[in-house]
Amino acid sequence: MYSQAVRLVAPTDEQQQETVEKAALEARAVIVKVDNVGKAFRRFEVQPFLLRNLALRIVGKAPKPKEFWPLQDVSFEIRQGETVGIVGHNGCGKSTLLRIIAGACYPTKGRVQLRGRVAPLLSLGVGFQPDMTGRECIEINATALGMSREEIARAEQPIAEFAELKDFLETPVRFYSSGMLARLGFAIAIHSTPDLLLLDEVLAVGDHAFQRKCIARIRELQEAGTTILYVSHADGAVQELCSRAIWLHGGHIAADGNPADVVAAYLRGG
Repeated sequence: MYSQAVRLVAPTDEQQQETVEKAALEARAVIVKVDNVGKAFRRFEVQPFLLRNLALRIVGKAPKPKEFWPLQDVSFEIRQGETVGIVGHNGCGKSTLLRIIAGACYPTKGRVQLRGRVAPLLSLGVGFQPDMTGRECIEINATALGMSREEIARAEQPIAEFAELKDFLETPVRFYSSGMLARLGFAIAIHSTPDLLLLDEVLAVGDHAFQRKCIARIRELQEAGTTILYVSHADGAVQELCSRAIWLHGGHIAADGNPADVVAAYLRGG
Protein backbone atom coordinates (compact mmCIF):
# COMPACT_ATOMS: atom_id res chain seq x y z
CA MET A 1 0.00 0.00 0.00
CA TYR A 2 1.34 3.35 -0.98
CA SER A 3 0.60 6.58 0.83
CA GLN A 4 0.46 9.81 -1.10
CA ALA A 5 1.47 13.03 0.58
CA VAL A 6 -0.94 15.92 0.19
CA ARG A 7 0.65 19.29 -0.30
CA LEU A 8 -1.29 22.19 1.17
CA VAL A 9 -0.83 25.50 -0.58
CA ALA A 10 -1.51 28.63 1.42
CA PRO A 11 -3.74 31.18 -0.32
CA THR A 12 -1.99 34.23 -1.69
CA ASP A 13 -2.60 37.72 -0.31
CA GLU A 14 -4.65 38.51 -3.40
CA GLN A 15 -6.85 35.44 -2.91
CA GLN A 16 -7.32 36.27 0.77
CA GLN A 17 -8.30 39.85 -0.09
CA GLU A 18 -10.76 38.58 -2.70
CA THR A 19 -12.33 36.23 -0.13
CA VAL A 20 -12.67 39.03 2.41
CA GLU A 21 -14.26 41.37 -0.16
CA LYS A 22 -16.68 38.65 -1.28
CA ALA A 23 -17.74 37.96 2.31
CA ALA A 24 -18.22 41.69 2.96
CA LEU A 25 -20.35 42.04 -0.18
CA GLU A 26 -22.55 39.08 0.73
CA ALA A 27 -23.21 40.69 4.12
CA ARG A 28 -24.73 43.77 2.50
CA ALA A 29 -28.45 44.20 1.87
CA VAL A 30 -29.92 43.22 -1.51
CA ILE A 31 -31.11 46.42 -3.25
CA VAL A 32 -32.28 44.88 -6.55
CA LYS A 33 -33.61 41.36 -7.06
CA VAL A 34 -34.60 40.39 -10.60
CA ASP A 35 -36.33 37.02 -10.54
CA ASN A 36 -36.97 35.13 -13.80
CA VAL A 37 -38.01 38.30 -15.63
CA GLY A 38 -39.28 38.16 -19.20
CA LYS A 39 -40.82 40.85 -21.37
CA ALA A 40 -42.90 40.31 -24.52
CA PHE A 41 -44.02 42.84 -27.13
CA ARG A 42 -46.61 42.27 -29.85
CA ARG A 43 -45.39 42.64 -33.43
CA PHE A 44 -47.98 43.15 -36.16
CA GLU A 45 -47.21 41.88 -39.66
CA VAL A 46 -49.99 44.09 -41.11
CA GLN A 47 -51.20 47.60 -40.39
CA PRO A 48 -54.07 46.95 -37.95
CA PHE A 49 -56.02 50.16 -38.63
CA LEU A 50 -56.45 49.92 -42.41
CA LEU A 51 -60.12 49.45 -43.36
CA ARG A 52 -59.51 46.03 -44.93
CA ASN A 53 -57.61 44.80 -41.91
CA LEU A 54 -60.26 46.16 -39.54
CA ALA A 55 -62.88 44.19 -41.46
CA LEU A 56 -60.77 41.04 -41.17
CA ARG A 57 -60.50 41.59 -37.43
CA ILE A 58 -64.26 41.95 -37.13
CA VAL A 59 -64.91 38.62 -38.85
CA GLY A 60 -62.08 36.96 -36.92
CA LYS A 61 -59.80 36.30 -39.88
CA ALA A 62 -57.06 38.82 -39.16
CA PRO A 63 -53.58 37.33 -38.62
CA LYS A 64 -52.62 37.27 -34.97
CA PRO A 65 -49.72 39.47 -33.88
CA LYS A 66 -46.46 37.70 -33.20
CA GLU A 67 -44.67 37.97 -29.87
CA PHE A 68 -41.16 39.28 -29.55
CA TRP A 69 -39.25 38.60 -26.30
CA PRO A 70 -36.30 40.98 -25.79
CA LEU A 71 -35.84 39.51 -22.29
CA GLN A 72 -36.30 35.90 -21.17
CA ASP A 73 -35.63 34.27 -17.79
CA VAL A 74 -33.31 37.02 -16.52
CA SER A 75 -32.33 36.66 -12.86
CA PHE A 76 -29.70 38.43 -10.74
CA GLU A 77 -29.23 40.33 -7.49
CA ILE A 78 -27.43 43.60 -6.83
CA ARG A 79 -26.28 44.40 -3.31
CA GLN A 80 -25.81 47.73 -1.61
CA GLY A 81 -22.82 49.68 -2.85
CA GLU A 82 -22.30 47.71 -6.06
CA THR A 83 -21.89 49.50 -9.38
CA VAL A 84 -23.07 47.12 -12.08
CA GLY A 85 -22.67 47.78 -15.79
CA ILE A 86 -24.91 46.17 -18.39
CA VAL A 87 -23.47 45.66 -21.87
CA GLY A 88 -24.79 44.14 -25.08
CA HIS A 89 -25.59 45.00 -28.68
CA ASN A 90 -28.60 47.08 -29.72
CA GLY A 91 -31.88 45.25 -29.19
CA CYS A 92 -30.58 42.84 -26.56
CA GLY A 93 -32.94 44.21 -23.89
CA LYS A 94 -30.65 46.52 -21.86
CA SER A 95 -32.92 49.56 -21.84
CA THR A 96 -36.04 47.38 -21.50
CA LEU A 97 -34.56 45.82 -18.37
CA LEU A 98 -33.73 49.24 -16.94
CA ARG A 99 -37.26 50.48 -17.66
CA ILE A 100 -38.73 47.46 -15.86
CA ILE A 101 -36.50 48.04 -12.83
CA ALA A 102 -37.46 51.74 -12.85
CA GLY A 103 -41.17 50.86 -12.96
CA ALA A 104 -41.69 52.52 -16.34
CA CYS A 105 -43.11 49.24 -17.68
CA TYR A 106 -44.05 45.86 -16.27
CA PRO A 107 -42.55 42.44 -16.95
CA THR A 108 -44.65 39.90 -18.83
CA LYS A 109 -43.44 37.28 -16.37
CA GLY A 110 -41.26 37.22 -13.28
CA ARG A 111 -40.87 40.04 -10.80
CA VAL A 112 -38.50 42.75 -9.62
CA GLN A 113 -37.98 43.68 -5.97
CA LEU A 114 -36.36 46.98 -4.99
CA ARG A 115 -35.28 48.50 -1.71
CA GLY A 116 -34.91 52.22 -0.99
CA ARG A 117 -35.23 55.37 -3.09
CA VAL A 118 -34.73 54.89 -6.83
CA ALA A 119 -33.51 57.68 -9.14
CA PRO A 120 -33.91 56.69 -12.80
CA LEU A 121 -32.18 58.67 -15.53
CA LEU A 122 -33.30 56.74 -18.58
CA SER A 123 -33.67 59.42 -21.23
CA LEU A 124 -32.83 63.09 -21.56
CA GLY A 125 -35.67 65.46 -20.88
CA VAL A 126 -38.15 62.85 -19.63
CA GLY A 127 -40.65 64.66 -17.40
CA PHE A 128 -39.54 68.08 -18.67
CA GLN A 129 -42.50 69.97 -20.11
CA PRO A 130 -41.31 72.45 -22.78
CA ASP A 131 -43.15 75.44 -21.28
CA MET A 132 -41.85 74.82 -17.76
CA THR A 133 -38.82 76.71 -16.51
CA GLY A 134 -35.70 74.97 -15.28
CA ARG A 135 -36.67 75.76 -11.69
CA GLU A 136 -40.14 74.23 -12.16
CA CYS A 137 -38.61 71.10 -13.72
CA ILE A 138 -36.32 70.74 -10.71
CA GLU A 139 -39.27 71.00 -8.31
CA ILE A 140 -41.54 68.56 -10.16
CA ASN A 141 -38.89 65.97 -11.01
CA ALA A 142 -37.35 66.07 -7.54
CA THR A 143 -40.83 65.57 -6.07
CA ALA A 144 -41.35 62.57 -8.38
CA LEU A 145 -38.09 61.12 -7.02
CA GLY A 146 -39.49 61.28 -3.49
CA MET A 147 -37.77 64.41 -2.22
CA SER A 148 -39.57 66.57 0.34
CA ARG A 149 -40.07 70.32 -0.05
CA GLU A 150 -37.26 70.96 2.43
CA GLU A 151 -34.89 68.65 0.56
CA ILE A 152 -35.75 70.32 -2.75
CA ALA A 153 -35.16 73.79 -1.29
CA ARG A 154 -31.71 72.73 -0.03
CA ALA A 155 -30.78 70.99 -3.26
CA GLU A 156 -31.96 73.62 -5.76
CA GLN A 157 -28.78 75.72 -5.72
CA PRO A 158 -26.38 72.74 -5.83
CA ILE A 159 -28.40 71.30 -8.74
CA ALA A 160 -28.23 74.60 -10.65
CA GLU A 161 -24.51 74.95 -9.97
CA PHE A 162 -23.69 71.38 -10.97
CA ALA A 163 -25.74 71.71 -14.17
CA GLU A 164 -24.14 75.13 -14.86
CA LEU A 165 -27.60 76.63 -15.34
CA LYS A 166 -27.78 79.28 -12.62
CA ASP A 167 -28.50 81.99 -15.22
CA PHE A 168 -31.17 79.92 -17.01
CA LEU A 169 -33.42 78.64 -14.20
CA GLU A 170 -36.25 80.98 -15.20
CA THR A 171 -35.95 80.08 -18.90
CA PRO A 172 -38.45 77.56 -20.38
CA VAL A 173 -36.65 74.31 -21.15
CA ARG A 174 -37.89 74.43 -24.76
CA PHE A 175 -34.94 76.77 -25.30
CA TYR A 176 -32.42 74.40 -23.68
CA SER A 177 -29.96 72.49 -25.83
CA SER A 178 -29.65 68.71 -25.48
CA GLY A 179 -26.51 69.26 -23.43
CA MET A 180 -28.34 71.59 -21.02
CA LEU A 181 -31.15 69.04 -20.63
CA ALA A 182 -28.56 66.33 -19.96
CA ARG A 183 -26.88 68.39 -17.27
CA LEU A 184 -30.17 69.28 -15.60
CA GLY A 185 -31.55 65.72 -15.63
CA PHE A 186 -28.32 64.24 -14.29
CA ALA A 187 -27.97 66.92 -11.61
CA ILE A 188 -31.51 66.31 -10.30
CA ALA A 189 -31.00 62.54 -10.16
CA ILE A 190 -27.70 62.60 -8.30
CA HIS A 191 -28.86 65.22 -5.77
CA SER A 192 -31.89 63.17 -4.74
CA THR A 193 -29.61 61.05 -2.49
CA PRO A 194 -30.85 57.79 -4.06
CA ASP A 195 -30.26 54.29 -2.74
CA LEU A 196 -30.33 53.08 -6.36
CA LEU A 197 -29.27 55.19 -9.35
CA LEU A 198 -30.25 53.95 -12.83
CA LEU A 199 -28.25 55.40 -15.73
CA ASP A 200 -28.91 54.67 -19.40
CA GLU A 201 -26.14 55.97 -21.68
CA VAL A 202 -26.31 59.43 -20.08
CA LEU A 203 -22.53 59.81 -19.87
CA ALA A 204 -22.35 59.65 -23.67
CA VAL A 205 -23.95 63.11 -23.87
CA GLY A 206 -22.23 66.37 -23.13
CA ASP A 207 -18.69 67.64 -23.56
CA HIS A 208 -15.60 66.01 -22.11
CA ALA A 209 -15.46 68.35 -19.11
CA PHE A 210 -19.05 67.54 -18.12
CA GLN A 211 -18.45 63.81 -18.53
CA ARG A 212 -15.48 63.95 -16.17
CA LYS A 213 -17.57 66.01 -13.75
CA CYS A 214 -20.29 63.33 -13.84
CA ILE A 215 -17.75 60.57 -13.27
CA ALA A 216 -16.30 62.45 -10.28
CA ARG A 217 -19.80 62.77 -8.81
CA ILE A 218 -20.46 59.07 -9.41
CA ARG A 219 -17.26 58.31 -7.49
CA GLU A 220 -18.63 60.34 -4.56
CA LEU A 221 -21.90 58.41 -4.66
CA GLN A 222 -19.99 55.12 -4.73
CA GLU A 223 -18.01 56.13 -1.66
CA ALA A 224 -21.29 57.03 0.06
CA GLY A 225 -22.62 53.52 -0.59
CA THR A 226 -25.07 54.28 -3.42
CA THR A 227 -25.96 51.33 -5.64
CA ILE A 228 -25.65 52.11 -9.36
CA LEU A 229 -26.93 50.24 -12.42
CA TYR A 230 -25.33 51.62 -15.58
CA VAL A 231 -26.21 50.70 -19.16
CA SER A 232 -23.60 51.66 -21.75
CA HIS A 233 -21.97 50.79 -25.06
CA ALA A 234 -18.77 52.44 -23.83
CA ASP A 235 -16.81 49.42 -22.61
CA GLY A 236 -14.08 51.67 -21.25
CA ALA A 237 -16.53 53.50 -18.96
CA VAL A 238 -17.95 50.19 -17.73
CA GLN A 239 -14.49 48.94 -16.80
CA GLU A 240 -13.58 52.27 -15.19
CA LEU A 241 -16.70 52.74 -13.09
CA CYS A 242 -18.16 49.30 -12.41
CA SER A 243 -17.26 46.62 -9.91
CA ARG A 244 -19.28 44.06 -11.87
CA ALA A 245 -20.71 43.70 -15.37
CA ILE A 246 -23.57 41.75 -16.95
CA TRP A 247 -23.63 40.87 -20.66
CA LEU A 248 -27.09 40.48 -22.17
CA HIS A 249 -27.28 38.46 -25.37
CA GLY A 250 -30.38 37.13 -27.09
CA GLY A 251 -32.57 38.12 -24.16
CA HIS A 252 -30.51 36.08 -21.68
CA ILE A 253 -27.55 36.72 -19.39
CA ALA A 254 -24.48 35.51 -21.28
CA ALA A 255 -21.95 36.48 -18.60
CA ASP A 256 -21.93 38.04 -15.13
CA GLY A 257 -18.79 38.90 -13.22
CA ASN A 258 -15.56 40.88 -13.41
CA PRO A 259 -16.01 43.86 -15.80
CA ALA A 260 -12.78 43.23 -17.72
CA ASP A 261 -13.65 39.57 -18.31
CA VAL A 262 -17.29 40.25 -19.22
CA VAL A 263 -16.43 43.11 -21.59
CA ALA A 264 -13.76 40.97 -23.26
CA ALA A 265 -16.29 38.14 -23.75
CA TYR A 266 -18.83 40.61 -25.13
CA LEU A 267 -16.35 42.09 -27.61
CA ARG A 268 -15.36 38.60 -28.77
CA GLY A 269 -18.87 37.21 -29.11
CA GLY A 270 -21.19 40.21 -29.28
